[in-house]
Amino acid sequence: MYMLESHLSPDQNRVVAEVQAAAGAANVNLFLTGGAMRDMLAGFPIRDLDFVVEGPALKLAKAVCDRTGAKAGHTDESRKTAELVFDGGVTAQIAMSRVEKYSRAGAKPTVSQATIQEDLRGRDFTCNAIALSLNRASRGLLLDPMNGLADIERRELRAVTTYGFYDDPTRLLRLVRFAVRLGFTVEERTKLQIANAREAEVEKRIPARALGEELHRIALEDRPAEILKGLEDGGLLTLFSPALAAKINHAGLARFEKAVPIVPDDPQWREARFGTFLYALTEKLSPKEKAALVKSVELSKSDVARWQKLEAKARKFESALKSARIRKPSHVYKIVSEGEPDEILFTLYHSQLKPVQERLRNHFGKYLQQIAEITPEEWESIPVKPGTSKYAKARETFVAQRLDRRPKKVVEPTPPPAPPVPEPVYGRRGR
Repeated sequence: MYMLESHLSPDQNRVVAEVQAAAGAANVNLFLTGGAMRDMLAGFPIRDLDFVVEGPALKLAKAVCDRTGAKAGHTDESRKTAELVFDGGVTAQIAMSRVEKYSRAGAKPTVSQATIQEDLRGRDFTCNAIALSLNRASRGLLLDPMNGLADIERRELRAVTTYGFYDDPTRLLRLVRFAVRLGFTVEERTKLQIANAREAEVEKRIPARALGEELHRIALEDRPAEILKGLEDGGLLTLFSPALAAKINHAGLARFEKAVPIVPDDPQWREARFGTFLYALTEKLSPKEKAALVKSVELSKSDVARWQKLEAKARKFESALKSARIRKPSHVYKIVSEGEPDEILFTLYHSQLKPVQERLRNHFGKYLQQIAEITPEEWESIPVKPGTSKYAKARETFVAQRLDRRPKKVVEPTPPPAPPVPEPVYGRRGR
């Protein structure tokens, strides 16, 4: 538990405490599992919290929302899972402990409630089949029935079951993504299982919806270009679009990866990557090929709109940011602060204008840091009381003054004069 708490942010620790309290009130067993446990044990930052409940997960998710004000996102009624977004941007999933049985490769599974041990034994890879008890009687107990901790220490990806890729062929795609993100190698027996599954062509049974979901997850990764290269090398990229195999925009994707680290790394900014990622990925495709991609991965109308309207949307933002009337850091700060994350990221990726690029880099690299360094006492010095109608304007003026003030010149002390060098004394040469 100490390891967990030290790896979580303060906001994540608060969410864990709230979900624990709700589970205790509902008298159900609660566990932290999946990616959260894998990332903690492997030493990576924990992005999302994955909770598993031995009981009614959706009922618990509603209780957590009522208790904390969290917003419910995507809910899967068949698998009994719900995604929640909390204040501070913390994201979590609450899922029922379950087993899934498949009638054929890629088919919709039959889902039934199960114990946590049964749930872990039915997962994709051993590194994801670890759980931590959050129950009062066994709090801190580590559950590792598939010896996933040893695989994490070896930095290996190992399939949990022999027929895992037959049951759920999307694991072929997930394996490539995890290998790149974690820097793990694939265990030898798992390679044989992949070869057998590919010989049976199970990848052709991956549903279009699942392809779209995986494409979305790739967009949120830090090295999407490398993941796509892995899919290309494995002959899996054509599942998304046959045209991509010949027209994938490697240069654009590399440029996208360089833009991403400039902006903040939180759930809102990660989600904003999707539109720019799709633009970079498909930049070399014809309109007909783009339409075929949309169909093959079943992109929603909202996703298509945010992708295809992004260039025009960002053009207005770029125009404001290149204006010759911008003379102070506060002018840049105001424009960027009022921009939307997706248009800002697209401008970083797409704009060829040097002033625009420099202003964006200064905003994220300097101006935000200057504001973060303002002390609570300095904020209290604003002469208008917080919560009043005039406070927002007064705060804006205070921030502008802080950004625009000239840094104090550091006067270097004058070095003391060097001591005089004595005249050399020359003796008479002897004979």
